[in-house]
Amino acid sequence: MSEASTSSQVVEKTTYGIPKPKPAYYPHPGSPLYADKELYQSIHNAPKTLVSTHICQPRSAIAIQIPAKTVFRITTPEGPQVCDLNIWNMHNPRERFWAARTRQLHSAHVSTYDRLWSNLPYLRPLVTITGDTLGGRHDEWGGRVHDTLGTRCDPYVDKLISGEDMDFHCHSNLTRAVLPYGLTEFDVHDVLNVFQMTGLDEKDRYFMETCPAVAGDYFECFAEQDLLVAISACPGGDLSQWGWGENEEKQDMVECCRPLAIEVYQLDDVESVLKAWNPPKVPNYRGNHGLTGPTPSIQE
Repeated sequence: MSEASTSSQVVEKTTYGIPKPKPAYYPHPGSPLYADKELYQSIHNAPKTLVSTHICQPRSAIAIQIPAKTVFRITTPEGPQVCDLNIWNMHNPRERFWAARTRQLHSAHVSTYDRLWSNLPYLRPLVTITGDTLGGRHDEWGGRVHDTLGTRCDPYVDKLISGEDMDFHCHSNLTRAVLPYGLTEFDVHDVLNVFQMTGLDEKDRYFMETCPAVAGDYFECFAEQDLLVAISACPGGDLSQWGWGENEEKQDMVECCRPLAIEVYQLDDVESVLKAWNPPKVPNYRGNHGLTGPTPSIQE
């Protein structure tokens, strides 16, 4: 296969005299799209009590319920490890994380004060990011951390590429984790790849780098709603040795796989810290998409 056939995009830029474009969703003071930094900084800094810790073993997944108005951290207790994150409304799993809209409203990689948005017709924050020890890392190859560009690894694309069956991809891990909550494979959705370094190369192709996290790094979120949160410790581990299939050449992937953890914290003085906070509401759209007949209600 020639190099030219590996991408539909060319490397060379052509000058058309087009003015520099602006972000489609540009932040401005008071916009409902963006977090009140003062409020969420105070949430991050406020005294908290650790109420539970949940360990996700290498190449496995866990799902836990997290109440609204609490803070949770996804951590790397033993060193670099990529995490695939799914989030649902605890009471209505039809409302779930929407990676594409989050990418448009904020950026392809997220960090502190960005929000993880839910799908239509709900379109409201599930969480707001309040802490990130990797701090929007950006490297010399254009790689950035906490990725919404890619999605979870899955056994179907592995079978397509390698011809082998492998049961510990993140899609399968997440499926097993949510079954006790009445969810199925069809509820598993596009993820936020926490701690994962990714980008687009000169031909606009997706690339992944070795995870830069160290032991003790964390990604911290404030729960805007009652949530079901699931994480998978990716079978690619820190992605330093990733590949498709489980043949002998790829057995060293196991050596770079480590556990993850979720820590859940309760604010010590909820009323004082959250006096300026309001539960997120769905947009009050009642247009019924131009259809005649009764306007449907949206379950919040």
